[in-house]
Amino acid sequence: MMAGALSGSASSVPALLISMNLGLASRLRLNFGLSYIALSVCLAGLLMPASIQAQSDSDFPVQITPRRQAPQPPPPAPTEGASHLKPIVSKVDMVLVPVTVTDAMNHMVTGLEKENFAVLEDDRPQMISSFYSEDVPLSLGVIFDTSKSMSNKMEKARESILDFFKTANPEDDFFVITFSDRPQLLVDFTTSIEHIENRLSYALPQGHTSLLDAVYMGLVKLRHSRYQRRALLIISDGGDNHSRYTRAEIKRIVEEADVQLYGIGIFDSVFKTPEERDGRQLLDAITQATGGRTFAIKDVKELPQAASAIALELRNQYMIGYRSDNPARDGHWRKIKIKLLPTQSRPAMHVYSKNGYYGPIE
Repeated sequence: MMAGALSGSASSVPALLISMNLGLASRLRLNFGLSYIALSVCLAGLLMPASIQAQSDSDFPVQITPRRQAPQPPPPAPTEGASHLKPIVSKVDMVLVPVTVTDAMNHMVTGLEKENFAVLEDDRPQMISSFYSEDVPLSLGVIFDTSKSMSNKMEKARESILDFFKTANPEDDFFVITFSDRPQLLVDFTTSIEHIENRLSYALPQGHTSLLDAVYMGLVKLRHSRYQRRALLIISDGGDNHSRYTRAEIKRIVEEADVQLYGIGIFDSVFKTPEERDGRQLLDAITQATGGRTFAIKDVKELPQAASAIALELRNQYMIGYRSDNPARDGHWRKIKIKLLPTQSRPAMHVYSKNGYYGPIE
């Protein structure tokens, strides 16, 4: 019996040893795993920056700096209540005023002399020092609407722009800015109509209407123009729905800039949006402040005629110069009024000129 027991125990020894070895191996693997985790925690503690360690050991939450985004171009809008453009003030005593005269049928009136005009500055009569009506070169920018709503008007608009340039003074220089979601310089200053024609073929209608931002860009561009006489021509079919600038900000800026603005508004009979309904008032507000005006049309087929009328007007303006009797050099706004002296031989006429200017400063 004892021998049987011993025999049974002997047969269990290998199994017992195997079981013991497996248990030992499991404990070794467990101990190794725990050691590895402990070592990892220690290393992380050693490598962690001191500032984060201090925060982790305290009751304050860890501050995570957001991932830095790729740099974006600065928006064209000014800070609230301010303007990127400083007032453009007169640096000379001579004030030059482009003047357009039309009759009751909106036709250009030419052949007038200095004696037919009177100039008032802040309601005080001024003596006209210079007067001429020659076609002098100018720098002109076209602000061209390429928003989605222009899809059925693009071809005729391109043709009108090219016809406009072809009637210009050979010494004029031009640039073209297109605008939809944002303004873009399509053609820098050039005298080559062929270059403009080639670039215009790449202008495709898409996006919203950032008209006011485009006007701002055009005014900044004209600060580097070749000629003192400068103008902007806006071609658009509606109001503004995507600009950073407001109407009031742009109106003030165009009053400060010595630039004439003209507009061709292609307005539908039925307005699809409130912006389109206000488009005429918007263009009138910013063009009339500079002595220019807006030509409103209802059919895109009238666009070439409107462009030709503006080109003719720019070629047949009167330039009136006077020296202000105001000796102050304070940079304040001075209101200008150009009046036609009554004559028996001429019917009623309308005068277009800028509203005023900012006086000289030291």
